[in-house]
Amino acid sequence: MAYFPGRKLSRRHWMHSTAGTLFGSVPLANAGHSWANLLHDDNPRAKIAITLDLEMSRNFPRREDTHWDYEKGNLNDAAKTYAVEAAKRVKQCGGHIHFFCVGRVLEQPNIDWLKSIASEGHPIGNHTYDHVNLLATSTQELQFRFQRSPWLIEGRTTAEVIYDNIRLTTMALQQRASIENRGFRTPGGFSTGLQGREDLQEMLLNLGFKWVSSFYPAHSYTAPQVEPDESLFDNLIAASEQAQPFAYPTGLIEIPMSPISDIGAFRTGQWKLEWFLEAIRRVVQATIAKKATFDFLAHPSCLGVVDPEFKAIDLICELVREAGEAAEIVDLDQIAANYL
Repeated sequence: MAYFPGRKLSRRHWMHSTAGTLFGSVPLANAGHSWANLLHDDNPRAKIAITLDLEMSRNFPRREDTHWDYEKGNLNDAAKTYAVEAAKRVKQCGGHIHFFCVGRVLEQPNIDWLKSIASEGHPIGNHTYDHVNLLATSTQELQFRFQRSPWLIEGRTTAEVIYDNIRLTTMALQQRASIENRGFRTPGGFSTGLQGREDLQEMLLNLGFKWVSSFYPAHSYTAPQVEPDESLFDNLIAASEQAQPFAYPTGLIEIPMSPISDIGAFRTGQWKLEWFLEAIRRVVQATIAKKATFDFLAHPSCLGVVDPEFKAIDLICELVREAGEAAEIVDLDQIAANYL
């Protein structure tokens, strides 16, 4: 089944505020949308989400590892074990992790580990089947796999491949694991989200999604292996001010990813773990102080290598616990519910 951009959905009327940002100092760079009102939140608290993308990551566990680009869904045992243990730790803290699964994971011979995560109440969302680029303008830009094996998508347009890649993941989750799809995250975060791409917004709405996680605000990085300084931490906090939920004109809700991700820190910046933990501490504390939203973005295939003792996840849980009634661990469905 292909996607044809002419299809439209009738949507409810969406209310927007005209204020600058939720934090009140930095405008939403490049997004071009006003903020959606928190219509149903009678007891506003900081919303802290922990999200893990179930995919393999190039440069992990070894810097020279690049073959994962062609087999994103071939999760190794270490990544699966880390995902299961992380889910247990967060549930013990009274919350859930929101996972996003690449569809090819469902081709593995044993997915009992994934079913166990779902059975514990952790939502599992759609991350496309092959980890495709939704902003691709040609089939060559979609994914490394299709550059090597173009016959897999022969005769189909870029839009058709994207549509089927998302549809098949929802189908795979249902048929192989009896898991109902819980939201959608784009492979890769975009500094403008899906702004100006009403065709993609409508495609996701037609596929049954009410919200998307695609916006990852631009922010500074250090040179490789250089310790972040105060200005870098301030930059991350400022960027996190932009990573607040909003509604696109079509009514699709955007739930941004908060900087800095594990990939940004450990692949791009080649940071030490203690630098990453300090960045998390500062951004989460700033988020809690403003009763805003924080969406921690990480990957078991990366985080499990650099943080095998779960220090980052434990730190987030501890910061929320210390905040008492000022913060709570939530999944992205719970965040989206405030805007629907």
